[in-house]
Amino acid sequence: MIINRKNQVPDRPMHDMLAEPITSPTAPIQGAAEGRLVRLSTARPGDRGVIIEVRAESHPGDHGVGVEELQRRLLEFGFVEGAGIEILHEGAIRRDPIAVRLDDMRIALRRRDAEDVWILLDPR
Repeated sequence: MIINRKNQVPDRPMHDMLAEPITSPTAPIQGAAEGRLVRLSTARPGDRGVIIEVRAESHPGDHGVGVEELQRRLLEFGFVEGAGIEILHEGAIRRDPIAVRLDDMRIALRRRDAEDVWILLDPR
């Protein structure tokens, strides 16, 4: 996979990437200049990056809705491949919910729902 260094997003259509499994959440993506691929739920306040994939499959019974419905909701909120994201704040109790800036919007999201969003962190 070739990464466009300017945007840190792959230089190929996003629909081609959907079939690729993500093998390791901490493995660097080739050419990503020290960026790390992580679940949104593990990112900390101040972390910034770009959304690489939204795959609602982590714990189907824990969300209260089916995986297809959760994925649809995340996509409707704007959690789409290529969107810029920054973690702004996390709740006091078990760090839940988390507040993120998604492009130019601010959204609060349960941490268990954030497990289904994979982001490529910007190098620090």
